[in-house]
Amino acid sequence: MFLERYIARARHIEVQILADVHGSVVHLWERDCSVQRRHQKVVELAPAPNLSDELRDEICAAAIRVARTTGYVNAGTVEFLVDADTGEWFFIEVNPRIQVEHTVTEVVTGIDLVRSQFLVAQGCRLHKAPLSIPQQHEIPRRGTAIQCRITTEDPENEFSPDYGRLQTFRTAGGLGIRLDGTAYAGAVLSPFYDSLLVKLTAWDADVSGACTRADRALQEFRIRGVKTNIGFLRNVVNHEDFQNGAVTTHFLDETPELFDLKPARDRANRLLSFIGDTILNGNPTVAGKDHPKKLKPPLAVPFEQGSDPPPGTRQLLLELGPDRFAQWVWDRKCLLVTDTTFRDAHQSLLATRVRTYDLLGTARAVARRLPNLFSVEMGGGATFDAALRFLYEDPWERLRLLREAIPNICFQMLLRASNAVGYTSYPDNVVRDFTIEAARQGIDVFRVFDSLNDVRNMEVAIDAVRSTHAVCEAAICYTGDILDPSRPKYSLDYYVDLAGQLKEMGTHMLCIKDMAGLCRPYAAARLVRVLREEVGLPIHFHTHDASGVQAATLIKGGEAGIDVIDAAVAAVSGSTSQPNLNTIVGSLKGTERDTGLDSDALGDCSLYWETVRTYYRPFDNSPKSGSARLYDHEIPGGQFTNLQQQAAALGLGQRWREVEEMYADVNRMLGDIVKVTPSSKVVGDLALFLLAKGMTCDEVRRLPAEHNVGFPESVVDMMRGSLGEPPGGWPPDIREILLCRNEPIDGRAGESLPGADIDAAVVAAGELLGREAEWADGLSYLLYPNEFARFAETRRRYADVGVLPTPVFFYGLEEGEECMFDIEPGKRLIVKFHTIGEPQPDGTRMIFFDLNGQPREIRVRDMSLQADKPAARKADGSTRTISARRRRAW
Repeated sequence: MFLERYIARARHIEVQILADVHGSVVHLWERDCSVQRRHQKVVELAPAPNLSDELRDEICAAAIRVARTTGYVNAGTVEFLVDADTGEWFFIEVNPRIQVEHTVTEVVTGIDLVRSQFLVAQGCRLHKAPLSIPQQHEIPRRGTAIQCRITTEDPENEFSPDYGRLQTFRTAGGLGIRLDGTAYAGAVLSPFYDSLLVKLTAWDADVSGACTRADRALQEFRIRGVKTNIGFLRNVVNHEDFQNGAVTTHFLDETPELFDLKPARDRANRLLSFIGDTILNGNPTVAGKDHPKKLKPPLAVPFEQGSDPPPGTRQLLLELGPDRFAQWVWDRKCLLVTDTTFRDAHQSLLATRVRTYDLLGTARAVARRLPNLFSVEMGGGATFDAALRFLYEDPWERLRLLREAIPNICFQMLLRASNAVGYTSYPDNVVRDFTIEAARQGIDVFRVFDSLNDVRNMEVAIDAVRSTHAVCEAAICYTGDILDPSRPKYSLDYYVDLAGQLKEMGTHMLCIKDMAGLCRPYAAARLVRVLREEVGLPIHFHTHDASGVQAATLIKGGEAGIDVIDAAVAAVSGSTSQPNLNTIVGSLKGTERDTGLDSDALGDCSLYWETVRTYYRPFDNSPKSGSARLYDHEIPGGQFTNLQQQAAALGLGQRWREVEEMYADVNRMLGDIVKVTPSSKVVGDLALFLLAKGMTCDEVRRLPAEHNVGFPESVVDMMRGSLGEPPGGWPPDIREILLCRNEPIDGRAGESLPGADIDAAVVAAGELLGREAEWADGLSYLLYPNEFARFAETRRRYADVGVLPTPVFFYGLEEGEECMFDIEPGKRLIVKFHTIGEPQPDGTRMIFFDLNGQPREIRVRDMSLQADKPAARKADGSTRTISARRRRAW
């Protein structure tokens, strides 16, 4: 007969008993099993917390009476409900067996229940050897034990069991931890398999300590391939009500926050998948390019470990404010230096492919050994685009990481005015918010320029910079030759007038941006001298060394009064990059314009980059020496290697001299314009288009106004006026031909664009990332929606691949090769690649690794195989032992 009574808030208490055939019965104290789902226990505590001694004695005595009355023999569990509001208790049932949660009782009493049960069944007495169970009053109760049942049940799907292959199974251990279970990596769990994987029992002196041990152990588990309840268990053991013993059988229903689960990041497996895919299929960024033959680790740049960076220009800027800081620059006698190694140097030499991983390799040393740099240029330009598109990196994250490593030197970025860091005009609110967000995250100096020197396009960006703590450094883009009377379009008067307009707009400093390296030494001296006299602003000079003579331009200009110069560390200087910083520092030593920079520190940095540069051989296509051809084609240094990559992709790599000549012809056809991103990109797009089509500029000039030639969208867009107007406007006949049936924009492009919904962009970015997005994410999405989507997909699929060493990122691993990397401070992975398995019918192969000494298998799709038709494309079994790079070549 069953009697029922409703208890609104009940605690489920179990008492463990042990009885022999001779009439002896003892209880082994109680445990709290209130945390349940569908009457299945999830977490158990022994002894039950927050239970009075009187109530505990009553329940335990009742358990003994039940056992004696029924003549019970062996181990068993007597179950009760306790009304949490009144303290009344009620007998439920007896389970005549050892239940899965018996281990918590064993831990607190020290009595082995499984062994005891066997001995009782053999007729042994409880209190005599070999059982030797203490008398009731002597049975101990030491500390608190918690048992967590780790299962394949999905808490977010009503605890439905998951099934599949256990790709990874790593358990926890240590003092106060006991594990019971037989799961293992590689096991295949069927839908009919018991969902229990392992029991984790944690012990400590009290409930709080036991919960802490349990949580730590749960964190150490790594179970991949199936879903588990580990996140849910962590929420339970960390919940205040659980630790205080205020839990009832309705705990799960009444506590929805238990189901706020932080998804497992599974970074190790995801990164192994990326490495495996790179080994098997190659990184598309380096596909079809020459790979370096042998790669060695770079020499670390030494610095005093544990030391804080000394104060530098960033502290000075924050103290003085931008106006007084600019005055400080004006008053300095020594020549100040901006190190472009972290941005324009690798953009110009290595197609903007240098990864944050390698930049961080010298960052802390730069902060401590070169604190008197004026700035480190580390952002803007093409880095934003390239980071998302090719490196699968978040450019905002690069800024934050470098800012943390270099807290004392001003950070500088190149801002394309109304084009922000893109290739077209954006709504004014995007430009404004992007600039303010960049300043908030750590940019101190904004070099603002317009690709056509159209000052109308610079106004919004300049105003935005001036609303922050940062220095506004507006730029005049230099082209032509002020000493050549045959090119009067870009005369000295033109640049002086342009600089005057920028001063009126509120710029703190003036930059001469010689993006191609066209400003020759004597022209630089004359231009600088006149600008200082006529405009009266500090002058920052930027140039590229494609001619091979630009170090002389900087020194000659320095004599005329340049305040700050741009230069790059020796190993990444020269050619299309900036002049050699190491030699400039050495040549000025002991003079009035001595930079004060540490030559030894620069030498150590150069040794580091000398090795790191070899990792980027597929992109290292810059001219090996200076060339006077620069003065004919005028291709900007920052565009040169990118244009080479584009030409090669179109099959024009062997016709590079023709590309240079066509670039110059297109520039003349467009009216001799200022060429810097994005206007330089448009010139390059049109030059490559015409070469690929077999057309000449003369043939373009002869086209009728109505024609069927599909010119590149970027060309039509520029002709419409999306980038502004060049000095003197566009040649009317050419504009009509290139526009064809498209209408020009009236006025400044940004004014006609409706404001972007940045809030909606943040939401869209969050959906792509699979997490709550930040304001910066929304801006990235607005600037590069397609590239951001691909970046987000890669991040979701492979985790943050930015932690991988660069050779592994680009080229994978050779058989038997090992690498190590940190996925966060204190968490290091050691990966060793063994071999590639045979092709499977679904077009995949198993890639075999060791991860931190444990075998790990990753299934990767072989893009050279056709799924479900292995016989038609079956690979030779010998491919398993051929190195990854040789396999790709073969």
